[in-house]
Amino acid sequence: MNNWYLPITIVPGIGLLILSTSNLMITLSNEINNLITKNLSEAIIKRKLTQLKTLNRTMVFFYLAIACLATSGLIGGLEFNHKIGSYISILGVILMLIGLIFLVKYSYKAVSIRQDQFKNHSNHKK
Repeated sequence: MNNWYLPITIVPGIGLLILSTSNLMITLSNEINNLITKNLSEAIIKRKLTQLKTLNRTMVFFYLAIACLATSGLIGGLEFNHKIGSYISILGVILMLIGLIFLVKYSYKAVSIRQDQFKNHSNHKK
């Protein structure tokens, strides 16, 4: 792994994903709190809690990806076993991709929940 710094260059990108996911979690948490205090649809609250759990899993995968990429960069920089550094780097990228899959899942379900909220709101107005 002559280019030991390559895994480290991915870390800021994952950091931005963590920042945006944290903002999503805060917004979703506030939204759930508002739904609970207003005693609104329990089904919607449960679905949003599931969404919060999905975002939490996403964050865990991103944190693990950063740990793997930083470790592989350190192993490569200190010129330890380059194969191990490469494998850890690959593991970091795989963990990042799993986190991104969870974000895609969150996005699709978030739209579905919003549509259901709109339908419920429209039905209550009639």
